[in-house]
Amino acid sequence: MEALNLEPLTTPEMKNRGNIELLYRALQQGDASTVSKLVSTDVEWWFHGPHNCQHMMRLLTGEPPSQVSFRFEPSSVQVVVPGHGCVIAEGREGSLVYWVHVWKLKDGVVTELREYFNTLITVTDYSRGAIGWDMGRCTVWQSVPRDLALGSLPSLLLAI
Repeated sequence: MEALNLEPLTTPEMKNRGNIELLYRALQQGDASTVSKLVSTDVEWWFHGPHNCQHMMRLLTGEPPSQVSFRFEPSSVQVVVPGHGCVIAEGREGSLVYWVHVWKLKDGVVTELREYFNTLITVTDYSRGAIGWDMGRCTVWQSVPRDLALGSLPSLLLAI
């Protein structure tokens, strides 16, 4: 009798999302070995927010989680545009902090991180054909900062 292949079908998008979820777990556990396998040694990092909120860079450069008071626990991790290698995670800490990470991966390894604190993000894919100021069909993701006591936040448009 022939054996059945029961391995789940995985796409590069599923692998990328899984790698980002694994990265957050590894960072929380201080698993530097796993982090080093998932993040390129020359990762490009962009940050928008208060300077004292650069927690992810501290973790990615090897500072132990016990010395970083901030915990990244994503409420959402999503692939936004298949084929672009882009995964977006967002989360909150209490009612005063909202964060978004836009991860770019190549062959399952993080090559770029765009980190935003207390900033609303709209991600667009202009390859979908924007016409003038009509970006509705180009918008592929928007921030969802639920239940925050922050009042108004700055908003940025990220084109991928």
